[in-house]
Amino acid sequence: MIREDIRNIAIIAHVDHGKTTLVNEMLKQGGVFRENQQVGDRVMDNNAIEKERGITILAKNTSMYYNGVKINVVDTPGHADFGGEVERVLKMVDGVLLLIDSFEGPMPQTRFVLQHALDLGLPVIIVINKMDRPDARCEEVYNEAFDLMIDLGADESQLDTPVIYASARAGTATLDPNEPSSDLRPLFDAILKYIPAPKGDPDAPAQMLISTIDYNEFVGRIGIGRITRGTLKLNSMATRCNHLNPDLHENFRLSSLLAFDGLKRVPVESASMGEIVAITGIEDIMIGDTICAPDAVEPLPFVKITEPTVAMTFSVNDSPFAGREGTYVTSRHLRARLMRELQTDVSLRVEETDSADSFRVSGRGELHLSVLIENMRRQGYEFQVSKPEVLFHYDENGTKLEPMEKMVADVPSEYAGAVIEKIGRRRGILDNMTGTDRVRLEFTVPSRGLFGYRSEFMTDTRGEGVMSAVFDHYEPYKGDIPHRNVGALVSTETGDAVMYGLFYAQDRGTLFCGPNTAVYTGMIVGQNARQGDIDVNVCRQKHLTSIRNAAGAETAMKLTSMRTLTLEECLEFIDDDELVEVTPKSIRLRKRILSRFENRIGRIGRAADRIHSQRLSLDDLRRNPLDRRIAQSGGLRVLSHLYTQNLGVADLNFNSHRAIVAVCLRGIHAGRVALRPCRRPQKDKQKGHQHR
Repeated sequence: MIREDIRNIAIIAHVDHGKTTLVNEMLKQGGVFRENQQVGDRVMDNNAIEKERGITILAKNTSMYYNGVKINVVDTPGHADFGGEVERVLKMVDGVLLLIDSFEGPMPQTRFVLQHALDLGLPVIIVINKMDRPDARCEEVYNEAFDLMIDLGADESQLDTPVIYASARAGTATLDPNEPSSDLRPLFDAILKYIPAPKGDPDAPAQMLISTIDYNEFVGRIGIGRITRGTLKLNSMATRCNHLNPDLHENFRLSSLLAFDGLKRVPVESASMGEIVAITGIEDIMIGDTICAPDAVEPLPFVKITEPTVAMTFSVNDSPFAGREGTYVTSRHLRARLMRELQTDVSLRVEETDSADSFRVSGRGELHLSVLIENMRRQGYEFQVSKPEVLFHYDENGTKLEPMEKMVADVPSEYAGAVIEKIGRRRGILDNMTGTDRVRLEFTVPSRGLFGYRSEFMTDTRGEGVMSAVFDHYEPYKGDIPHRNVGALVSTETGDAVMYGLFYAQDRGTLFCGPNTAVYTGMIVGQNARQGDIDVNVCRQKHLTSIRNAAGAETAMKLTSMRTLTLEECLEFIDDDELVEVTPKSIRLRKRILSRFENRIGRIGRAADRIHSQRLSLDDLRRNPLDRRIAQSGGLRVLSHLYTQNLGVADLNFNSHRAIVAVCLRGIHAGRVALRPCRRPQKDKQKGHQHR
C-alpha cells in the first residue's frame, strides 16, 4: 500500500546554508501559524545554546499540510561534529532537500550528508538557497552539485533530480532564477512530485524503529521514530527489542502515542504505516530500539554511526576552589551524567579509566564535546577537562593511523599565503585553489593540526575568512605538530587579582582575567608573549609609604592587553600539562600540578627522561625551542651531567651545587625523577670527608 497523504523529508546542508530559516518559512506558508501571529526567527532552535550560537545541535521534527498532504520535516544540524544526528534520522525519511549556498557552493559537510543520503537510496531535491545574494552564482553552484553527486556514485534516478532556486529569508522559490516568485509553492510542488510516498502494509504486525530520543521532566524519555509497517494503537501491548542486543525482549503497554502537528505533539488513538510518531512510558528506551507487536518480534538494523575522532578526560575538580560554585561535584554525579548522555547521543563514547575520579570521553570533534561541557556546567556540574587529543588507529601491519579532515577555507586573496603557510606547518596538503579576489582553498590536514588553529585563522584573515572541516579518512601518522609556540602566565599567589598587580603583569603578555577575579597558585592568568611559562603575582598591591602619590596615579592604570576566552578557546589554548576547570559560574585555566616547585621538578624530570632514553645532551635540547628554557635550568644541568657521565648522586660536589642538588634530591624522593643507582661513596682525599 502507498500512502499518498504523507511525505517524509529531511533537510540536509552545510552549516549556515539556511536549513532552519527555510523550515521557518515552510511552517508559515503551511498554515501552522495564524496570519497575525508574531513568529520569531529560527523557531525550531528551542535550545538555549542553539539560540546563543545560531546553530542547530539536535535534529527536530515538525510537520505542515499542503494540498491535503501532510509533510513531515526533519531539521538536521549542519556542523560536522553533530553528523551523528544526521546519520540516524535519515532512516525516518523517504527523501531529502539538499540546501546549497548560492555563493559558497558544496562544502565539506555537504559531501558528508549527501553521501549518506545516496547510500540509503534516497531521492534528492537540490535547493540553491540565497539566490538573492548580490554575489550569487546559481548556475555554477548547480554544476558543482551535479558533479558532486556523480563523484559520490549517484544512480540515474538520483541524478534525475529537480533544482529549486530559493531565498529562505524572503520565503520564495522558483524553477528559474530569472523568474521572480512570491512564495514557496514550487518547492512544495516538487516535494509532492519527486519525494515518494511511504510504502508498506498497514495490516501487518506493527514495527517502528526509534531514531531520536527526547526528554521531558513530566513524562521522562520520549522515543521518536517512523512506523515501517502495521498500526500502533493506544493502550495496546508492544515489545521492545534491539538488533544489537538479541537478549532484549521487554513487553510493555503503549500508554502514550503522539503525532507531530506543526510545532506541537498531539495525542492520537492510533498511527499507521508511514507516520512519524513519539511514544512515552518506556523508562530505558534507547536509540536503535525497535517497537514491535508481541507476536512478531523482528528488530530492525540501525544505521552504522561514524566512530569518534577526538577524546578528552573529564575528571573531578581538585583545585583550591573546588566545590564553591557547583551543585554536582563528586565522581558519582559526573559518571551518572555522562552515562545519561550516552542514551541520547549515539556519537559519544565514555570509558572508565584507572582513576575512579576521571573518565575518558570521545566525540566527533571539539565542538561536539564543548557543547556537552557547556550543557553540564549550566546544569550545575563542576569538573575539569584535559586537552583534546585525536584517536589513533592501527592497521593489520601495526602502522599508526591518524584521522584526516577535508578543510575548505574561503579567504581574501591577500591572506591566502598566510593560511597556506600555517596549514603547511600543521602537516596539511593543499589539494585545490580557485578564485581571484576571494580564494577558495581545499586542504587535507590531520585532525591534530586543526587544534588551536581556528583563532589563528581568524587573526590571519582579519576576521574575513570562513573555514570548515569534516572527517574524511585515516592515513599513516604524519609526524609531530607543534601545538603552542607561546607560554602561560601562571599565578604565584592565592587571592583576588588587583589592578596594581595586573597592570605590571600585562607587560609580559595578554591577560585572561580582570580585577577582583579570584585566583590561586598554579592558575593560568594570561598568555606569555614568548615561549615558556612565567610566574606572575597578580595579587600584588602597592606598598603604603609616607610619600604622597600624584593625583589620579592609581586610577590612571588601565589594562590594554586583556582577553576573555570562550570555552572553545580555552580548549584550544591548553597544553598537555594544563587543564580547564569548568564550573557553573567560571571557566579557569590551570596547571595540572599547581605547586611551582612540583612543576619545576616535573619539567626537569620529563627532560631528564628524554636525556636518558635518547642519550641527548644539553646542546640537543637547546636545538628545540620548547626545551631551551628547560635546558638553562640548573637542576637539568646536574641531571644531564649524571646521565652523560654515568655518575650517581654521590659523585656530585655538594659545595658547588648544594642548592641545585637539594632541588633534584627532593624531586627524586617524590618519585618524579628517576636516577640510576648511585656508585659507592668515595672519600675525597683533598677534603677528607665522605660524600653522602
